[in-house]
Amino acid sequence: MSHNCLENIYNYLKISDKIATAGQPSIEQFSHIKQAGYQVVINLALKDSSNALANEKEIVESEQMQYVHIPVIWENPTEDKLQEFIQVMKTDADKKVFVHCAANKRVSAFIYLYRRFYEGIDSEAAKKDLHQIWIPNKIWQQFIQNIENKHKH
Repeated sequence: MSHNCLENIYNYLKISDKIATAGQPSIEQFSHIKQAGYQVVINLALKDSSNALANEKEIVESEQMQYVHIPVIWENPTEDKLQEFIQVMKTDADKKVFVHCAANKRVSAFIYLYRRFYEGIDSEAAKKDLHQIWIPNKIWQQFIQNIENKHKH
């Protein structure tokens, strides 16, 4: 089966051979994610996001993928959650990781920061992928700015 099925997932964006991002996949789409070789699914959405799957953990684990839930409050992203995310990404750096939230907005911001500071990718390249999904709103712009300021040497 071709992996183009993944492109039907809302706001799907492949970042590298190891990382893909998206909004909320459907139940069927999780089996496509598995078939495309992904081993870990990270969900940054809340359990009560409008399009959340109540039993996503069971769905992902039934596909023999590892499930990690790091709920990030849309109006209040925190550095703790970002650090938790980065920890999982570093731990699973040798695996294929599929990261999603409700619309790939939280994810694209977290991935942007992860790539900037842990993969050392320059901001232009990292921003290109971020802006393919959205231009962060005020809260997220501020969040990104705060993290970037902390990392300035």
